[in-house]
Amino acid sequence: MTTILVTGGTGTLGRHVVTRLRAGGHDVRVLTRHTPPYDVDLREGDDGLDRALDGTGTVVHCATSARGGDEQAARNLIAAARRAGVEHLVYISIVGVDRVPFPYYRTKLAVERQFEDSGTGWTVLRATQFHDLLFRLFQGLSKSPVMPLPAQVKDQPVDVREVAHRLAELAQGAPAGRADDMGGPEIRTLHSLARGYLDAAGRRRAVVKVPLRGSAYEAFRAGGHLAPERAVGKRTFEEYLAERFAVTGGGR
Repeated sequence: MTTILVTGGTGTLGRHVVTRLRAGGHDVRVLTRHTPPYDVDLREGDDGLDRALDGTGTVVHCATSARGGDEQAARNLIAAARRAGVEHLVYISIVGVDRVPFPYYRTKLAVERQFEDSGTGWTVLRATQFHDLLFRLFQGLSKSPVMPLPAQVKDQPVDVREVAHRLAELAQGAPAGRADDMGGPEIRTLHSLARGYLDAAGRRRAVVKVPLRGSAYEAFRAGGHLAPERAVGKRTFEEYLAERFAVTGGGR
């Protein structure tokens, strides 16, 4: 069995990837900023990174930061992986990073290109947005009596555990380059998805469709972030919500 390092291995996606890989019998190391023994800030690229990668055959890169620095983190990770003789680099990206001029998407695309140019075997999987992201968005917006949402924008949320299963599968195989995109089972308006959230949460809010401007909004409105031909996910947003609220006991 291969020794596999998962960056961001305690995060929304990473923890499920770790579980899948360990179930497959692999020795899995979890690298995060704050969890010993592999507590490393990838943006700094300190000596702990070399120690974490020593003897590792595959790296699954799930770590990301809303504070920025993803490109530098990838640069440090790839350099250390090459020093350690890692044979397979696996990266999770987002559908539409090459079509939607959104700052975070541009960063993801730049990291993709670093993996492609790394000189090491690589695999990139692009997925649509996780159910969890929409949940957090709607949860925050519903704190107000009115929920403003971008007009004429659709989404295709996918279950994080299904993506983790596919990512772990790819990590256990040979480098595949750009893997087939992975999208959720339904393409729906944000308005419809928000209504689904409100119904599940037992909240009554006015949902207002707000037209926006800019190239990123136009690209989202045109569906640049969707993968209708790759609607391979099975779990719907309502199924996710039913499980989520069954655990939390409701959203009021």
